[in-house]
Amino acid sequence: MSGLDEILEQSIASHTGRMVLGRALAAIGLTVLAMASALAGDPAQIVVEDWSRLVPGTTGIPDGWTGQTWGTPRYDFTVVGDDGAGAALRLRSRDDNSTISKEVRVDTRRFPILTWRWKMVTLPRGGDARRRETDDQAGQLYVAFPRFPAALRSRIIGYVWDTTAPVGTVVQSANVRAVTYVVVRSGTAEVGRWVAETRDVHADYRGIYGEEPAEEVRVVSVAIDSNDTRSSAEAYIGAIRFRAR
Repeated sequence: MSGLDEILEQSIASHTGRMVLGRALAAIGLTVLAMASALAGDPAQIVVEDWSRLVPGTTGIPDGWTGQTWGTPRYDFTVVGDDGAGAALRLRSRDDNSTISKEVRVDTRRFPILTWRWKMVTLPRGGDARRRETDDQAGQLYVAFPRFPAALRSRIIGYVWDTTAPVGTVVQSANVRAVTYVVVRSGTAEVGRWVAETRDVHADYRGIYGEEPAEEVRVVSVAIDSNDTRSSAEAYIGAIRFRAR
């Protein structure tokens, strides 16, 4: 993994009146992003993305999302229609890392619950978030809490479907200290079927950092990678939402 981009610095600058230049987190692995945050008609939830407004068959970086500015991502992504599980984004990776991101504004005191659906097809061979040399996952969903200075103090929680690390593993990224992985699913037992996930992001933040989040979630990123293991991966991700308890 490498790189959260300057959007975190810019988000902070919008509140402090200071514009910060450059790629503040070029080593994190999450590049960020375009502006979009909506309540989708329901005051009890914030829809980050449900893919339904996109034309099935659309490839590459989806409208409303921004790609990374580092490396050589393939963006082998395709919007797929409703197959009984709702519209979704198919992500494929072959010895590369592709990340797309969207800026949001979510106060986890009001909307602490993050929900999403995903389906794994192929997990990267030997992937293990606990080791730098095998830090690949087919399923990755990140939420970022920017803090100034972003490169030193921002906090990013990555919910991942790992190949090897056991479910429940919480581990700091071996590559970047700002990222903490939470292994939500692991292994091949549930590969090939849709799985619904629910995480209390507010509680996860308290558990990881030992304090209440003082910042909003400002970035949501979706990623797939198989470059460290030099293998392949494929996954689908459905609707992503925050909601009240």
